Amino acid sequence: MALLEIKNLNITYKMKDKSVYAVQDADITLESQDAVGIVGESGSGKSTLAMGVLRLLPKTAVTEGEALFEGKNLLTLSQDELSKVRWNEISVVFQKSMNALSPVHKIGKQMEDVYLIHRPKASKQEIRERIYELFRIVNLSERVYELYPHELSGGMMQRISIALSLILNPKLLVLDEATTALDVVTQSQILREIMQLQEKFHLTRLMITHDVSVVASTCNKVVVMYAGRIMEKGHVEDVLVNPKHPYTQGLLKSFPSFHGEKTDLRGIPGSLPDLSVRPEGCVFAPRCPYATDECRNKMPELKAAGDGKHEWQVACHRNGR
Repeated sequence: MALLEIKNLNITYKMKDKSVYAVQDADITLESQDAVGIVGESGSGKSTLAMGVLRLLPKTAVTEGEALFEGKNLLTLSQDELSKVRWNEISVVFQKSMNALSPVHKIGKQMEDVYLIHRPKASKQEIRERIYELFRIVNLSERVYELYPHELSGGMMQRISIALSLILNPKLLVLDEATTALDVVTQSQILREIMQLQEKFHLTRLMITHDVSVVASTCNKVVVMYAGRIMEKGHVEDVLVNPKHPYTQGLLKSFPSFHGEKTDLRGIPGSLPDLSVRPEGCVFAPRCPYATDECRNKMPELKAAGDGKHEWQVACHRNGR
């Protein structure tokens, strides 16, 4: 049985005068110890999808579908049942780690409080030992326990966020743009540490990022999203080496490569569509260089691609032609 199965997930923001269709008909499966990357432009629905599964969106968001975690639908659990899953079994490293903690309380005190919420009978010594252990794992000194957030660098705060997400030994770790604000050297160090943590703790990882290179180097599967829809998904060595969807191809042309033939970097012309309007055809058609009347008038379905060695699906009318 898969650890997490997201089935036919739809998330709509209900405004006074309109509805914004942020995620539409999303299906994603995470097997135990998978590392799945969700990539796409800003505004493509990546974070909304993950936060919707965890029920961390505002009340204006209406979430429909299923998110089966070990067979339990997270979208229909009571708040009490959900509180036993969040942080205990599923944890999150949020964006903007520099602002994640209170600036007027010490790091150690804040981590103690998080631990006590879920383990109220834990002793002071047990908590401190657990936090020190996590500090060692994420390459932080024990002295950080007595420091305030403003005394730490961005990389150190990111490590604190990762340590905090692991404090209760979760099975699934969601990383939402976890390294975006870091310099490339610090990002590389933290990505290596994340991969080591995944192996050490037998974690399953869902990584949300706009950086294709992060997924290429740290994940085994990839989901490509655009305007709330999944365009292509499969194993990294398939999708990112031989992309089938024009949007995936465009994303890859936007990133430099240190290997192979040198080519000009090219952005994708145009911009994201108005998500309050449901298109009749492919949502990417207005920006697609291959769009036909069929693309503009008929929504493509996710269909199998490749040679069948791995699961690989593409939502494009050109698939298989």
